[in-house]
Amino acid sequence: MSQTVSDKHLRTITLEEHYASPAFIDGPGSTLKSQAPIPGADISHLLDRLLNLDQLRLSEMDAAGIDMQVLSLTTPGTEQLEAGEAVPFARDTNDYLAAAVRRHPERFAAFATLPTAAPEAAADELERTVQIYGFKGALINGHSHGRYLDDPHFWPILERAAHLQVPLYIHPTPPPQAVIDAFYTGHFSAEISDGLATSGWGWHIETAIHVLRIILGGVFDRYPDLQLIIGHLGEALPFMLSRLNLRFPQQLTKLQRPVSSYLRENVYYTISGFNFLPSFLTMLLEIGVERIMFSADYPFVSMEQAQTFLAQLPLSPADKARIAHVNAERVLHL
Repeated sequence: MSQTVSDKHLRTITLEEHYASPAFIDGPGSTLKSQAPIPGADISHLLDRLLNLDQLRLSEMDAAGIDMQVLSLTTPGTEQLEAGEAVPFARDTNDYLAAAVRRHPERFAAFATLPTAAPEAAADELERTVQIYGFKGALINGHSHGRYLDDPHFWPILERAAHLQVPLYIHPTPPPQAVIDAFYTGHFSAEISDGLATSGWGWHIETAIHVLRIILGGVFDRYPDLQLIIGHLGEALPFMLSRLNLRFPQQLTKLQRPVSSYLRENVYYTISGFNFLPSFLTMLLEIGVERIMFSADYPFVSMEQAQTFLAQLPLSPADKARIAHVNAERVLHL
């Protein structure tokens, strides 16, 4: 039990909370030194918090009343690295994260980073981190060199996750450059283009399409025990759920179940900074409270804002507890 829990305190576990290692900032994540993922954000403020896995982070968790963070390497992750670089880098990064979890086992849990460019090695790395370190699954930042997880090339990862009974968190990443050039470049500034392609619109839709590719590609029929997690109140999928059922009937898809069934039975959802009540209510109505988990998206979104949103949700105490910690404890075996 976390040191911050009291009799009146609602235990909170957040699932999309990011960190960076020094090696990542000097390597694949070097753009974070000069370009904040969120326009107008203080780069030094973000870097300090991404890099800190001890007192600074813990003190901010305490101040916000957050009991546990499930940590994951921040975007762009390792998905765009070539296999020869990605395999050792992912292993070293996971070892680095495991040391932080060992230092603070009641405050931190972990999602592995995987070298998706080498699927068999990625599956082995997932198994290593789960079995040796007790990691709770893995977080994958979208496509890998423009290829998506519905591609049989990546099925060793999906098969291993299903076998280990751990979820894969599908996190946004910028679309492939050809998509950015076609859809998100126009008669506006480079800053607007970047925001449109990423956190303002594009990478959320990119993630929704990724999940739909997995469903429509029959991946869940092949691996029915596979579970995904997506953030940002479902990346617009709950809003489109009824339309997807209408447009993709089973006689067309040849799937074993309706599209909505996979979205309700093989996918979990987190809030992760989308502290917007109408969107939350849509997800609650379409998906159900048993599939929703808490998240702040630290350090890009304030933990205090996330807690305020959770506290103000028009839910029963039991349902609020499900979102705050009960569902995460069940899904991640915490």
